[in-house]
Amino acid sequence: MGGLRAAAPSPAPLGAARDPLAPPRVAMACVVASEVATVLAVMRRNVRWGGVRYDGGDGGADEHLDHPLIAGLKSLRRRAAGWGGGGRWRDDVDPLLYLRPFLDVVRSDETGAPITGAALSSLHKMLSLDLVGPAAPNVAEAMGAVVDAVTGCRFEVTDPASEEAVLARVLQVLLACVRGRAAPALSNRHVCAIVSTCFRVVQQAGTKGELLQRVSRQTMQEVIRCVFARLLDLDATMVADEQVRLIANCKGQGLGAGELDNGRSEYVCLNSSGDEVGSGTAVAQDKAMMELFGVPCMVEILQFLCSLLNVAEDIEVNPRINPIDFDEDVPLFALGLINSAIELSASSIHRHPKLLAFVQDELFRNLMRFGLSMSPLILSTVCSIVFTLFYHLRHELKLQIEAFFSCVILRLAQSRYGASYQQQEVALEALVDFCRQKEFMAEMYANMDCDLQCSNICEDLANLLSKSAFPVNSPLSALNVLASDGLIAVIQAMAERTNNAPRHHHQTMAEISEYFPFWQLKCESNKDPDQWVKFVHQQKGIKKKLMVGVEHFNRDKKKGFEFLQGAHLLPEKLDPHNVALFFRYTPGLDKNLLGEYLGNHDEFSIQVLHEFARTFDFKEINLDAALRLFLETFRLPGESQKIQRILEAFSERYYEQSPQIFVNIDAALVLSYSVILLNTDQHNMRVKRKMTEEDFIRNNRRINGGNDLPREFLSEIYYSICRNEIRTIPEQGAGCSEMSFSRWVDLIWKSKRTSAYIACDSCAFLDHDMFSIMAGPTVATISVVFDNVEDEEVLTGCIDGFLSVAKLAAFYRLDDVLNDLLVALCKFTTLLSSTDIDEPVTAFGEDTKARMATVAVFTIATTYGDHIHSGWRSIVDCILKLHKIGLLPSRLTGDTADDQNSSDLLPSKLASSAVASPVLTVSAPKRSYGLMGRFSQLLYYDSEEPRSQPTEQQLAAQRNASETAKKCQVGTIFTESKFLQADSLSNLARALILAAGRPQKITGSFDGEGTSVFCLELLITITLNNRDRIVLLWQGVYEHIAHIVQSTVMPCNLVEKAVFGLLHICQRLLPYKENLVDDLLRSVQLILKLDARVADAYCENITLEVARLVKASATHIKSQMGWRTIISLICITARHPDASDSDSVNCLARWTHEVKEAGGDANRILEGIAEMWLRLVQALRKVCTDQREEVRNHALLSLHRCLVTDGISISSSTWLMSFDIIFQLLDELLEIAQNHSPKDFRNMEMSLLHAVKLLCKVFLQSLKDLSAQSSFGKLWLEVLDMIDRFVKVKLRGRRSEKLQEAIPELVKNVLMVMKASGILSKTKAGENSLWEATWLRVNNILPVLQSEVFPDNDDNNTTPGEQNKLYTPTQSDRNAEQ
Repeated sequence: MGGLRAAAPSPAPLGAARDPLAPPRVAMACVVASEVATVLAVMRRNVRWGGVRYDGGDGGADEHLDHPLIAGLKSLRRRAAGWGGGGRWRDDVDPLLYLRPFLDVVRSDETGAPITGAALSSLHKMLSLDLVGPAAPNVAEAMGAVVDAVTGCRFEVTDPASEEAVLARVLQVLLACVRGRAAPALSNRHVCAIVSTCFRVVQQAGTKGELLQRVSRQTMQEVIRCVFARLLDLDATMVADEQVRLIANCKGQGLGAGELDNGRSEYVCLNSSGDEVGSGTAVAQDKAMMELFGVPCMVEILQFLCSLLNVAEDIEVNPRINPIDFDEDVPLFALGLINSAIELSASSIHRHPKLLAFVQDELFRNLMRFGLSMSPLILSTVCSIVFTLFYHLRHELKLQIEAFFSCVILRLAQSRYGASYQQQEVALEALVDFCRQKEFMAEMYANMDCDLQCSNICEDLANLLSKSAFPVNSPLSALNVLASDGLIAVIQAMAERTNNAPRHHHQTMAEISEYFPFWQLKCESNKDPDQWVKFVHQQKGIKKKLMVGVEHFNRDKKKGFEFLQGAHLLPEKLDPHNVALFFRYTPGLDKNLLGEYLGNHDEFSIQVLHEFARTFDFKEINLDAALRLFLETFRLPGESQKIQRILEAFSERYYEQSPQIFVNIDAALVLSYSVILLNTDQHNMRVKRKMTEEDFIRNNRRINGGNDLPREFLSEIYYSICRNEIRTIPEQGAGCSEMSFSRWVDLIWKSKRTSAYIACDSCAFLDHDMFSIMAGPTVATISVVFDNVEDEEVLTGCIDGFLSVAKLAAFYRLDDVLNDLLVALCKFTTLLSSTDIDEPVTAFGEDTKARMATVAVFTIATTYGDHIHSGWRSIVDCILKLHKIGLLPSRLTGDTADDQNSSDLLPSKLASSAVASPVLTVSAPKRSYGLMGRFSQLLYYDSEEPRSQPTEQQLAAQRNASETAKKCQVGTIFTESKFLQADSLSNLARALILAAGRPQKITGSFDGEGTSVFCLELLITITLNNRDRIVLLWQGVYEHIAHIVQSTVMPCNLVEKAVFGLLHICQRLLPYKENLVDDLLRSVQLILKLDARVADAYCENITLEVARLVKASATHIKSQMGWRTIISLICITARHPDASDSDSVNCLARWTHEVKEAGGDANRILEGIAEMWLRLVQALRKVCTDQREEVRNHALLSLHRCLVTDGISISSSTWLMSFDIIFQLLDELLEIAQNHSPKDFRNMEMSLLHAVKLLCKVFLQSLKDLSAQSSFGKLWLEVLDMIDRFVKVKLRGRRSEKLQEAIPELVKNVLMVMKASGILSKTKAGENSLWEATWLRVNNILPVLQSEVFPDNDDNNTTPGEQNKLYTPTQSDRNAEQ
């Protein structure tokens, strides 16, 4: 019945919103009547209540009345009939009127379990239906009555099952009280009573059924949640006023912190016997607890829950319960309740000072203590609570958080402190949860590592994660992977912060120029980054110097002080106060040295000692705790006089702050000595007879000014020393030590004076310093995990970590970190392995780790290439391996966008050499003929067939490998190299040169030639893409190409690529780099140093490239050296039969025309062109004597075209030099024809015919320019003499018919032209001997020519038409040319 809700007589309109505080629409009379009837029915089932006649007690025997319980229920039934007007529940009815009869039944010890259970069910129904509203009259009194009745419940036990049912209903009613609408009307006392009653039920359920145990624990969890969920709605101002009254009036009353310290509170002693739940608590008299539901009850509840953590020490364990399980169960249950409370209230605790103070001190101290529990469950719960507190209250828990990490997490996560594997795992899991908070590590660095009085938590945690990720003499474990996850989470958070434009980069703080009291330095504003970033950097700088000073001090006190004074961390003239501050607050000091120094007898040391003692706060601390705190900071020396001086300083300070105990300083000093002696007596193994309590009290009689100290005071000190030794040899160092009570007291004192907590936002203010510390260990850690794990999810996380490290290294310009990372990653690609694999593509495709590492390497290279230096070598090696196994495309890179495609500019042989091998090569046998050949072929097919057909798995692996190569985008590195920084670009080029190697002598194709060619191609691509920065690259590129050219003696792909790559570079760069034209052309002179065999192999293509070079850049070649180089290159062309001279001559003619049109300084350029033309003639002359007929004749025709081409400006002197070349050629041809065997030089007759025609036509071509020269006559006679020699030459013993036929016509043609131009005439016969000499030699050739040329009837009268006719070549000439 308790779970049913009465239906309203009139339903609410559709869409109407209901006020949560409005009374429910139920029929009041119906509900009350129904519940009264139910309880009465249950009561009547018992013969005790059925038909009973009750004597009212006035002695009247005739009156037969109902029992007061039944009468009350019947009276309520009659009264409720009048509350039904309107069919709604009435809020103006006092709830006690309809609750009291049921409460009386619950309180009565005459009722049995079924009746009490029925009454509790009725109460639960009314409360769960929210019938008791907050606006009802006397609602607070009514709710208090319900709580008092239920918590004081009495009933008669009939059977165990009914008892458990009643206890379960008690829990239901109490939960309904704190969950209903009227819960705010409860007082703090009643809320505490509800919690205590729930816990009593939990205790009693331990001996009953498992169902009740589970229900009771779950109900208490729900009660705690309901109570602490109210904190969000409390008014902070009202609570603050309430706290003032609480402190003023109620100090020391109730369940205060002092009572809970030792776990002996009245509130905890809730054990009851049988079925008696218990009565009220000692909190009832506290005025603060009589206030409405608020913070005081929450504080009391937390105190109660903290006291439960010690209950195992004070409660007698049931023999039937496993002691280990009990020791874990009770604290775990209490911690679970605390966790529920903190989860719901942590976001509001900071608004309530008393609650915050409790969390800061007592709660956190208990969490620290149980954080070292051997139980993983307890440790996990503690870590969860601390994580919640950190998330919401880290600004108020700065030093507490530091202590938790240094004394719990760092201690447990390291196996050397004796922690079990389960403890390590839980501690690491908690740490990783913290690390996944993006600002966690940054805030630890800002607030701990940069605080002078805190340890370097950030650095210690990073080192812990790094060390924990390394497997020690075992395979990789889940613990190692977990630690790497935490480290990767920190790095990824730092990398994400780089996306926000940082307002602060790494700041170099100015050196401290003079001493100032930096110990008291506080940040002006922890909200303004401009303020706190500067403050934090300053503090970190001071802390680093202090650590150096500590190292010096631990070696030599004098040198330590000198260093600190030089660093202005101590004043130039030492004063006791500042030295004391250095001793007190600087971690890492040698405590033995410190104790010796403080015990010295010199005046300065004594002053330092007293100043040192004044840095402690001993208020409200027992003498033994104060002495523990004091002696933990140094080691007490063994010399009695030093002990005397140290204890005098301590006693003076203690008496100054606690004068209410001792009458003078001497009393404190004597008791301090006595405590030291007691400590030695109790904890020295060589002392056989130990001091008793009475001995200790007797030894300290009348030390307080002739009076005795309180016995309780001395007893407490005695047992405290007996239980916990005062360590006169404290632990060295700062972190990873246990948190003693005295240290905790000192921590709370420091927390009130420490600098405010700094919250770091999403900007990377301090990440540079943090990353500098973490980079090396992080790379090593992730590498180890990546190397030892195969799970793809973990591998992906490692790759993300690598990329985050790369991003940070590039962002903060830590290039060494990035290069070390690349070296580490390249090893995982397996591309650098020297082991030969049969099918490398398949193996690479099957290796997921290698493929992921490869993609990561090239992602870093293409994204952060500006910051790569030495790492380029490893990257280039990976590229070469990918090229070698055929995973790179045939055309890896393209040329710059503003130029033509290089495939159009390079010869076909060169383009074909760059084709890469296919991804998978299926070898096939060569075709064979004959019986044995076919038999061998059959055997080959039989042996090779399994390998020729790849499996589906192999094909999938090859596809994976190919897709990986595409993802790498290797070509982007080189095509986008123009965006690289200068240093990175130089290192990339250097890496390619080193990878290509330097063979000493190249006699043809060699091992590794493909690699060298590929590297050279990439090097040329980089050079072409960086023409604006050619100066950075040119020296190395030139030296590399020069080595190839000079060390090659036979044609090969490498020298081909080098030669044409060099020409290609010059073609591209000459139009853009006028200041480098001479240097570029000078580099082309390397081609002149080619071995003859190499030059012959590529001369045709060299000519084409040179032609393109000059065509595109003729106007930019302005130096004599440049043109000489071009002419020399063209000369190489003439040495080969396939040389294309026509293009060269046409180019010269076109250049001449362009130069004339351009004007300016044209004469110098025209002279250079004429010199080039002459060099071309000389080169062709050498080929004209070739032994091969085709080559010889082709060369003569080419020389002919070169000499008779129009458009080139040739001076007379140049013509005369060209005739010297022609005469030399004709002499050589005649010598060959007469003295060499016709078998060696075939068909010399045709060559001689071409040569004599060449002579005549060239003479006619230059006649106009040469006729005015004084040496013309001599030249003309030499021409006739040469013709005469050709007429008389004998081939195979007889003269040539072809020559005899052609020469007269040629000579006649020349004479006719000379006659027409007036050069040869009779009128000039008297002036010189040209006429006579001419005919003297012509008559030797053909006597009849004179009459034909100068007949008597035609005296030198030739018409222009006839002259033009003379210039027309004969048909024989045309045939010869063809």
